[in-house]
Formats: sequence, structure tokens, C-alpha cells
Amino acid sequence: MTSVLKCFKTLITRKKNRVSTLPVMPPDTKKCNGAVPRVPPTSAPTEAIAGPPPATTTPATTAAPAPSHVPLPVCNGTHLPQPHPTPNKRSIHDYYFGKTLGEGSFSTVWLVRDIHTKKDYALKQCDKAHILRERKTESIKREKQVLNILSETGAPFCVKLYCTFQDPEKLFFVITYAKNGELLAHINRNKRLSVDCARFYAAELVVALEHLRRVNVIHRDLKPENILLDENMHVLVTDFGCAKIVHRPQSGTDSDDESARSRRNSFVGTAQYISPELLTDKNASFSSDLWALGCIIYQMLTGQPPFQSRSEYLIFQKIQKLEYEFPDNFDPTAEDLIRKLLVLNPTERLGASDEEGYPSIRSHPFFTNTPWNSLASTPPPTLFSDPTHRPAHNDNWVTSDMKPGLDNSQLSRILGLDQGQAPVEPPAPRPQAPPQQAVARRKKSYVQDLTEAEIQRRLALQKAENKW
Repeated sequence: MTSVLKCFKTLITRKKNRVSTLPVMPPDTKKCNGAVPRVPPTSAPTEAIAGPPPATTTPATTAAPAPSHVPLPVCNGTHLPQPHPTPNKRSIHDYYFGKTLGEGSFSTVWLVRDIHTKKDYALKQCDKAHILRERKTESIKREKQVLNILSETGAPFCVKLYCTFQDPEKLFFVITYAKNGELLAHINRNKRLSVDCARFYAAELVVALEHLRRVNVIHRDLKPENILLDENMHVLVTDFGCAKIVHRPQSGTDSDDESARSRRNSFVGTAQYISPELLTDKNASFSSDLWALGCIIYQMLTGQPPFQSRSEYLIFQKIQKLEYEFPDNFDPTAEDLIRKLLVLNPTERLGASDEEGYPSIRSHPFFTNTPWNSLASTPPPTLFSDPTHRPAHNDNWVTSDMKPGLDNSQLSRILGLDQGQAPVEPPAPRPQAPPQQAVARRKKSYVQDLTEAEIQRRLALQKAENKW
């Protein structure tokens, strides 16, 4: 037993010697006075921390973490930067939920009000299970990336992304609330827009497309449904789920042309507004959005898109053959602009060869006297030909008994299911059917449900009515 204990002590002694002789990494040339306090992990955006690791002058030993009140370490007379603390995370309980603004295949858009700022927003709620099932993960990530780019660069006439958050089942995007809805609804309500209205909104779309091109974004699904009007009736381009980033601005140019091409080559969009190059080589470009601009101007002035048919296939055939026509008394300058935008070759469309912005479109006679530098502050032309067409808005939709969030009780409130059971009205008396219809209805009864006397009566009735 004594020999075993001696062997055990010898092994422990050797192990301690090996630990004490471990090589020590040489310290960085920059030395910091004081220990660097440990910082807990954070979910805030990662920032570069320039401080070097603490110098090691003694064998490795276990040290207790520095307390939170330790002053910042000093490196060459300056304090090292620390990561920002974790920001307060948002949730659905930070918002009152109002009406539904729109629904998609895997998302619902709600009108919400921030309980802190009392401002209204549009909250897009996306179902995670549906996104995974339909393989829409990249589309959602791309939409968030594009919205971040547009918000950071102050994109004119585009919706802004204010924040995003999630729960175990849903993703949430808080974006600009467009109080006056879709442009398409106003076109349909007025049958068509005046030339002045069409000119003004087309000019705002041109400015929006100029910025998208400047930040290397192709929308690829520009249409009246994706053009909203804010509280001052100015344009807000939305729905960037189909958008593509040609290349990141900081990279200068694409290092791999084939890679850039593969990012653009995919078939998306809506049939009536798809450019012909997407139907052939599927190579989207900024010129694809100019084609959609021509279709939208045509629809604003006529009430209908230029290419229509019974099926998408026939619509595509008309697009490839450029089969469309202008109605009588169509504005000649607008017709000339549309013809120069709806060109089969994307490189020959008006504005396609412009290096910066779209000056060739701005200088077209259709936009004569357009206040390009003050569009955002210029009141739009009157859109409502009939005062009864103006939609009514209720800015006081949040009541004192409302609670933030979107649980079952709030859903019941929104759907009108919490107003108590409606009184049950007695059913209206059914009109008496003619005798022949009553007999035909009785014949639908099953034979096994009839008495023997009833069966004999019906057989006699059939025999009397059968002339054969």
C-alpha cells in the first residue's frame, strides 16, 4: 500500500512540473496598464476592438474575473473601446395591433402603433414554418438586406425599415406605414389618372429608381400594387422580396462576372410587367425596372396594363411581340415616352445608357416643368375626381381598453369576435315549392327510411305519372 501511494505522489509531482514548464506566448509589443475586464457576450452589432490581449508574464494560473466596476484599461494613454451593451429587444408587446393592411403567401401586414412613441407603422409578420417549407429563406434575408441599404442611404420615395425582431414562430419587419394605400386602388377607383397626376407620380418613381440604381439594387417586381401613397399622397415603393443586389457598393466592381450573373438570373415578377429579357435569357438589369416604369405610366393613363390576355402564356407572347396599342386621344408626349421605354432590347431603352441617374428621362418633353429638386415638398395634383372617393382615416383607432401584443384576445378584438354573441334571428320562412318540386325533393329520401305504406303510395304515383 505504501508503494502505491509513493507512485501516486510521483505522478502528481511530474504533472506539476510539466504545467510549470509550459511555453508562454510572447506579449504584444503594445502594453496595456491594468487588466482588461471581461465583457459578457452581446447581441449588438459586432464592432472592431483595437485593444491587444493582456501580457502574460507568469505561468498560467486561474484568475477570478475582474469586477464590473474596474476602470477601463489604458493603452498608451488612451482608453480601449468597449462593446455597446445589449440593446432592449423589441417584441409584439411594444405595439398595439389594428387592422390588416395586406396578406401574402407567407406574411401578413398589420397596422400597429408603437406604445412608446405613439407613431403608426406597418408590421410585416412572416411565418417561419412556411418560409422554410417554401424555401423562401434567401428571399427574406435579401429583403431585409435591401431595406437596410435603403434605410441607411436615405432612399427617397421608398419605405424605410425601422427594426426587426422575432419569436419562435414568426419574423417581424417594422416599416413605414403608407396611410393612403396602394396606387392601384386609386387607379381603379378613378378609372384612370389625369396627365398631371401621372406625370407627378412617374417623376417620383424615376427619382426612386435612380437611387436604387445608385445603390446597385434591381427591384424586379415594380407594379402599381407595390407603389404606396403616404399621408401626403407621395410615392413609397415597397415589397423588395424579389429585389436583387447586383454587387455590394463597397466592393467596387464584381470580381467574378459569372457570380454576378448567377445572382441576377432568376425568373421573378408579375406577368403584365415582366420585361422581355426575363422571358428569354432571364438576365435582369436596371433596364428591367425601366420597362416596368413604362407599363405603369401606361396603366395610370388608361386604367389597364398595356399587355393583357386570358393567360400568362398569351401575355408573354404579346410582350415578346410588343403587341399593345394606345387608345384614341392619348397624350402624345406620354405615348412617345412609353414607346421609348417599352423597347425589346434593354440596352436601347431610354435611360439605359445613362451613366449617373436618368437625365435622358428627366429631359423628356413629358416631364416639362417638373420640379425635380423639390418633388418631396411639392403638393401632388388632386387625385380624387370625386370627393366621395377620398378614403376616410381614423387616427384614433387605439382605445383605452386595448392591450399591446397579438394574443388570442387581441385577434378576437380585431376580427370582431369579442363583441358578445349576436342575437339569433329566427330563420326566414322558406317559400313553398310547387307540388312537382316537392315530390322531386321527397324522392331524394332513402328507401330504408320510408314506411311500407309510403313506398306503395309512391309506386302508385309513379305508375300514374308514367305515360309509358
